[in-house]
Amino acid sequence: MKSARTDLRSFPYCLTMMMKAALVAVLMMPLSVSSFFQGRVPGFRMPMAFSMKGMVEKVLINPKWPDSWPYSKQDFQRTDESDDEIFYDQARLVYHIDDACVRALTNFHKEHIRDGDDVLDICSSWVSHYPKDWKGGQRVVGLGMNEYELGKNPQLTEYVVKDLNKDPSFPFEDASFDKVTCVVSIDYLTNPLEVMKEMGRVLRPGGEAIISMSNRCFPSKAFQIWLQTNDLEHVFIVGSFFHYSG
Repeated sequence: MKSARTDLRSFPYCLTMMMKAALVAVLMMPLSVSSFFQGRVPGFRMPMAFSMKGMVEKVLINPKWPDSWPYSKQDFQRTDESDDEIFYDQARLVYHIDDACVRALTNFHKEHIRDGDDVLDICSSWVSHYPKDWKGGQRVVGLGMNEYELGKNPQLTEYVVKDLNKDPSFPFEDASFDKVTCVVSIDYLTNPLEVMKEMGRVLRPGGEAIISMSNRCFPSKAFQIWLQTNDLEHVFIVGSFFHYSG
């Protein structure tokens, strides 16, 4: 990662952080710090600070990345390895984050997604948490698993039903979008490196990827490394995805 800058907000139980390298993370409250990375990343230490804000600001400042991808195939296994199409076949027209986090994420999108932007929302559903008064560009595309949910999203101009865990490639041309968003779903992607590379491929020069994260999840479908680490380490994990995607 290069030239990290943070953008923290005072919404209760919710922080936002933006990286110049196109990482945006929305976090809830931290769990106890684990030692997961200490055996994988030489010299890894979680930052010491007296507040959550101070710790989040430091997680991705001058990280010492290993030379090669530090994760194993087992890190991305799930408790439930049945076909994801079965799990996501049931429409869930509910919010998966609380009201405070919804407000924070929507406000963040308001500041960072401009009117006229062409946007791709991966792992999309019936709501993308874009501002209601936002005027999207010619294409606001949802790529998700449940066609009924995607059809209920009023801000999409089109949608594609696809399982990125089976095939992480995006069915779009290079440099098609100004922004790519992924709302509280990065922890369900079992091929995150390939997905991150696809994000970079479809983004136009100067484009940004906005990743939101929560401490809520469907634990049976979240990959193993996510369940073994805490919220601050989740920032480190997603930061590493961006780093190794080039």
